[in-house]
Formats: sequence, structure tokens, C-alpha cells
Amino acid sequence: MSNIPETGRTSRVRIRLVVIQILVFSLLLTLGGRLWYLQIRNGDEYTAEAKNNHVQQVVQPAVRGSILDSRGTPLADNETRLVVSANRTSLMKMSDDGKAVLTRLAGVLGMKPAEVIAKVRLCDAKTPKPCWNGSPYQPIPVTEDATTQQALQIRERTEDFPGITAEPTAVRTYPGTGGLNAAQVLGYLGPVTDDEVAKSGKTDNPLLRSDQVGRAGLESTYDQQLRGKSGVTRYEVDNLGRVIGKAGQTPSQPGSSLITSIDSRVQAITEKELATAMKNLRKTWDSVTHSNYKADSGAAVVMNVHTGQIIAMASAPTYDPNVWGGGISAKNYDKLTKASSNYPLLNRAIQGQSAPGSTFKVISTSAAINAGYTPDGGYPCTSSMTIGNREFKNFEGENFGPISLGKALEVSCDTVFYHLAYDQWKKDGGNNPKHPKDWFFKTAHEFGLGKKTGIDLPNELAGRVPDRAWKQAYWEANKDFWCKQGKKDGSYVQQIEYENCTDGNHLRAGDSVNYAIGQGDTLLTPIQEATIYSAIANGGTMYKPSVGKAVVSADGKSVQPLKPRVAGKLPDSKQTVSYINKALEGVVTSGTAAWQFGGWPQDKITLHAKTGTAEVAGKQTTSWLSTYTKDYAIVMTISQGGTGSGGSGPAVRKIYEAMYGLDSKGKQNLKKAIMPKPQTALPKINKDGAIVSPKIAPAGPNPRKVPANSSRQLAGALGRRD
Repeated sequence: MSNIPETGRTSRVRIRLVVIQILVFSLLLTLGGRLWYLQIRNGDEYTAEAKNNHVQQVVQPAVRGSILDSRGTPLADNETRLVVSANRTSLMKMSDDGKAVLTRLAGVLGMKPAEVIAKVRLCDAKTPKPCWNGSPYQPIPVTEDATTQQALQIRERTEDFPGITAEPTAVRTYPGTGGLNAAQVLGYLGPVTDDEVAKSGKTDNPLLRSDQVGRAGLESTYDQQLRGKSGVTRYEVDNLGRVIGKAGQTPSQPGSSLITSIDSRVQAITEKELATAMKNLRKTWDSVTHSNYKADSGAAVVMNVHTGQIIAMASAPTYDPNVWGGGISAKNYDKLTKASSNYPLLNRAIQGQSAPGSTFKVISTSAAINAGYTPDGGYPCTSSMTIGNREFKNFEGENFGPISLGKALEVSCDTVFYHLAYDQWKKDGGNNPKHPKDWFFKTAHEFGLGKKTGIDLPNELAGRVPDRAWKQAYWEANKDFWCKQGKKDGSYVQQIEYENCTDGNHLRAGDSVNYAIGQGDTLLTPIQEATIYSAIANGGTMYKPSVGKAVVSADGKSVQPLKPRVAGKLPDSKQTVSYINKALEGVVTSGTAAWQFGGWPQDKITLHAKTGTAEVAGKQTTSWLSTYTKDYAIVMTISQGGTGSGGSGPAVRKIYEAMYGLDSKGKQNLKKAIMPKPQTALPKINKDGAIVSPKIAPAGPNPRKVPANSSRQLAGALGRRD
């Protein structure tokens, strides 16, 4: 008989059943443990998350604060416009990625389909501008200038325009009151990126995907103060998306307003006179190049010499900052970025670096006096000077004989400074220096050169002082190329490269004499020049230039003055500053600028100046004119604009005439004077936070009527304009 039990189960079968039972029990135990973890231990957390799945958030953008001039005139403001936007997330769910919808939208808006599609595409390394650089989850503005009829078509035909909205929205505008532009000073706004949203998460004012942030100028520097805080309303919805209640609300906080030191009237005149000067130069014959001057770019700065505050800052070429609103078009973007437009986005007052020419001689004069040279000594102003086998000429071969340092400044004698620099180079050891004192380089650094001034505008450039340290660093960066290309008996260029290969890190005599007259590798910016000449005007104090004057909260309860900041002192005694000051007065009365300032009321408004004509390889000369009175410094430079007095002189004079109320013969009428003395007080701020604006007649391409004694309510409703 068989030994199999009656149940028919062998021991192997029983073992398998036990294993299966254990596995089933283990699975049940694991499942039970997980349910306990989710429902009991972390039940409250997951309940809250589940509840949030039925909460929808609606963002209320904060009203961005205004940017105002020193009298309360709006430079950057907000107004309500009909904005048409596209929801990219909705469009991407369509079979054709929303192309049909965008094409229909283009027809309604009177735009080209390609232009609308380009605005909605996302930016990446391979996608050309224009494109959307913000979050793909926020509405992308297609236009900020929709008409009421266009908006109604879109809203009444929602089935034809899924993912498209047309809503009244507060839009940033730059009114251009009085004909001013100030594009590079004000800057513009751009959409926030996902990276910026993520990085701001731990700050006191985190960004939302719908935010716009400052991308240049004052909009960027003071973005935190201007932006405010967006509000969020949270609604409870059911599984069909219907609102069943309000879960909470965080009200928006309007941004503060920025009062600047800019005077809109002086700004408009400065821009106009710079543009006029450049236009006239393009009609003027250059006898050196046998062509008209190109006058391809320029800049001007008007500064309060006692505070460093900027009253006007112009840069050319320029552009209308309103082109960024609603997403910039491909046509406008090309205009701003192509070489043929000469890059109008650059603020050449703080980013335009060029050789300063003879305006640098005030620093060389200071260096010579501090090095022990007698100011009134008889220094030879010869027509030329030879060092080795190279001849260094005076401007137009002029020869004034033995003269003082003051007279050398007045007539801008190059050879006086050649002799001084060469003599000091030899005292420092010539080609074999051991312990050089480098007075000329040291003094430039003490004047604040070779570093940024610290102005409250982004992306300022530092200029260059080509001292021994710079020479060494430059040689190390280029020696391999020079040594590869250079030939001792080759072409002129190859010989230069060979010379640079062997001893390009040595400070040569030619380097020193060129440097002393603001040529060679020396680079300055107009804002640096304005800072230097303002310091000479006020007796020796260098201020950090500034544009912001005060930050005012939306309710007017908090007014935070932005006080002038001292950057340092000139390395000169009072006697030396006074000596240079007197010499620069002579430039106007009997020196290189006298022919442009005939009839100037020097006894009432003492004017000081230094002209500069900087040579640039392969280009026409750069015009520099640095001037000041007891109140203001005005610096103007024009690339490929000829001489300092000839290219910039007429424009600078007209700016002063407008500010002081002078006619062409020097007669003053204070009733016509725009700014006969610096304005120190802030505009009137009412108890409700409104800032009183003066009455200004509309002018220019973007006129805006501002009633007399009208008030702008900074904490008003979205997009409100008074």
C-alpha cells in the first residue's frame, strides 16, 4: 500500500503552503503598516495636502512704484492697458502646438503670424530673439496695445481662441515728459525666470512666476524697493473646479517710489544738445581723414559738484524704452543689438571707455607737483620731442617756449608733459627700474581711476590705468601669440609683435610720455571724468556718483533719503587744487576753449574747462570737454567727433545757458533759468502718499499731460493714472 496520507499532501507540498502563507501574511502586514503610516501617523499632513489639491490661487500683482525726477515728474510710471496674453501650457496640448490659434490671433491683432509665434516660443541657446525668457507656466504677453474692439473679438469668440486672454493690466510706461528719453538710466522690465523664482524662495520677498523684474538701469538697481509684494487669494474648489469658498488671502503691497536727482528739463536739453552736436558734426569736414566726421556715439553727464548727484545723463545712440512692453518685436530687437545700430542699449556714460586725451592732464599736473616739480617753473613747450628714434609732436606743431604747468594746461601743450613724464621715467630707473615711485600712475589711482566709481547703476566699467602691473598681466595674456607671429625683420606689424614678445612687459619711455597726455592704453569713462572735475570744483572731495535721491513708501509714511557718499579726497594740497582751478579758468578765457565761450559772463558765473582730442587707431579723433562752475560739472564726449572744443563746445555751452538762463551774449534772465542753483529739497509728499508733480507742457514722442499741482496716488488701484 502507498504511504501517501489521506489528504494527498506530501511534505513538500506542505512546505510550499507554509511559505505562501508567510508571504501573504508579510504582504498584509506591510500593507497595514503603510496604511497606519499614511492615515494615522502622517494623517494630518496628507489631509492638508489633499485639501490643497482643491485650492486654486489667484495672484494680484503689486503696483510697481514710480520713478520720479527731483521735482516729482514721472520718468517711469504705470497705466492700464488691454493686454492680450497666451497660455503656453494650453497651447502645447493642441495637436499643432497652438499654431492655428496664434495665426487667427495675429489676424485679429493686425500682426504677422510668425511674429506672434516667435513671442510665445521659449528662449534657449538655439532660439534667436525675440522669445519668451520667463516661466513657461505664466501667461505670455503678445501685445500691450490691443484696442477695445480687438479685446471684445477675442473674449466673445473664446472657442476660436482657447488659451488666449484679453484683460486690463497695469503696464510699465516711460512717458518721455518734456521730450526726455533717459532710456539707459531708467532701464526696462523683463519676465522673471524659473531660476530667479527658485533663488528668491528664501528671501523676504520671493518672486512669483507672474512677476516682472528690472533688467537694466534704475529699474534693476532699485528693483526690490520698486516691485512691492504681489498678493495671493486662495479659493476652495470642488472636483469640477467650481469655487465653493475662500481659503485665505494675502493682500498685495504696492512698491515704493524712487525720487531721483535727475531734473527732467536738464535731461531733455542734454539729450537734445548731444544729438544736435553729433548731427552737425556729420555735416562737418575732417581735414585729416578727408571726410565728414562720423560722430557715431557720445555721452554727456551733468553732476552736482557738491554731492555727486546726477542731474542729467545722456547716451547716444539711444532708443525708446517702451519697445520692451508686451515683449519686444524681432524688428526692434535687431535695432537694439545689431552692430549697424551701434548698440544703443549701452549706457556710454558709465560703459563707454576711451582714451581721455588732454583732459587727463589735470592728473599729470597733480602728479608732477606731488613729485616735486615747481608749478611755475619754465618747462619747454617745443613743437616736438624725440626719444630714441621716435618723434613725439605737439598738437599742430605749436611752440610756446618755456611756460608754467598752469599755462601748459591752458594751451594744452603736449611736449611739456612729455618732458615731465620722460624725466620721471628716467628717475624711476628707465628700462631697469628697482624701486620706482611711479608718481604718474600712483596719482591716477588716487584720483579714483582704474576702478568703478560706485554709481547706483548696473554694469559700470572701471576704465584702465596702464601701470606696470597691467603691463605685466597684459604681456602674460598675449606673449604666446606675439612670439608666434612676430619677426625681427618682418613687416612693421610683425616687428611690433616681435618687440612685444621680447619685452612687452617693460614700461617703455614711449609708454610713459603717451600716458601723460591721456593717450596709449589709458581708458576713462565720462562718469569718472565728471567725478574728477567735480572734486576739483569743490576743493578736493570725491563723491560716489548717484542717481537715487530718496525712496518713498506707497503710503508716504516712510521717506528714506539716499545721502551723498564721500569716496575719498584728491591727493593734493589746497594750494595745488587752487592752482589747477585757476589754470582751468584760463582755458575758457584765453586757452583752447576760449573761441567757443566768447562773451561768457565769467565775472558772474566763473566757468572752468579742459579740452581733449584723443587719437584712436583707425578712427577719427574723440572729442572730450570737461567743465565746471561753482555748482555743476558738465562732461561731454563724442566718438569720432573731432576736437574737444570744436566737437563738444557748442553743446556744453547751450546746456549751461539753459540752466543759468543766459542768452548767446551772456546776459542772464533768471525767469528763463531752468536750474540756476542745485535743488536740494525733495518734492512735496502729501499725507496720503501722493507726490506732487509740476505742470509740464507735453513734448516729444511720448507726451503726457500732468495737471498743475496734481497728485499721483502711489498706493492707488491697479494701473490708476491721474
